[in-house]
Amino acid sequence: MSIPVIDKTFDNQNFSNQKLPSREYDNCTFINCDFSSTDMSVVTFLECKFDTCNFNSVKVKEASFQEVIFVECKMLGVDFGSCNDFLFEAEFDNCNLDYVSFYGFTMKNTRFKGCSLKETDFYRSNLTGSIFSDCNLDGAIFENTIAEKVDFRTAINYAIDPEVNQLKKAKFYSSGLSGLLIKYNLDIE
Repeated sequence: MSIPVIDKTFDNQNFSNQKLPSREYDNCTFINCDFSSTDMSVVTFLECKFDTCNFNSVKVKEASFQEVIFVECKMLGVDFGSCNDFLFEAEFDNCNLDYVSFYGFTMKNTRFKGCSLKETDFYRSNLTGSIFSDCNLDGAIFENTIAEKVDFRTAINYAIDPEVNQLKKAKFYSSGLSGLLIKYNLDIE
């Protein structure tokens, strides 16, 4: 790896359709940057913040995100399942994560706040201890997912089959229980 980039702010920069060099970004802030179709493979981000950035179709194979915060970012179609899940720690605040894949990914204690997660793939992922606060999970895929101690209380539009997912100690409001019974085609009022 090359020399790390430390304590730097990147504002309104266009990284689209580029390959970021394999290096470490430590305590950096990215504001209104365009990473669409950027190759971030094997890049490490430690204690970084991405604010109002575009990550549509970004490649993140073996990229590391440790103590990273994403605020109001567009991340359509990102395959986080190809990231390095060792010490993965991220928070997503008001982000668009529609059609994102977390297939087979371990992402314990991840916080999603006010996010759109339409048709997001959580197949075989480990979400233990994560929080979906005011998130739209319309069409999100939960199958063979470990969702123990996950807080779904203020999430909406989820359909989760308790028979094919691990939901021990997961939190739901009674008004959202229909999302756990959807496969039975019941009329719940």
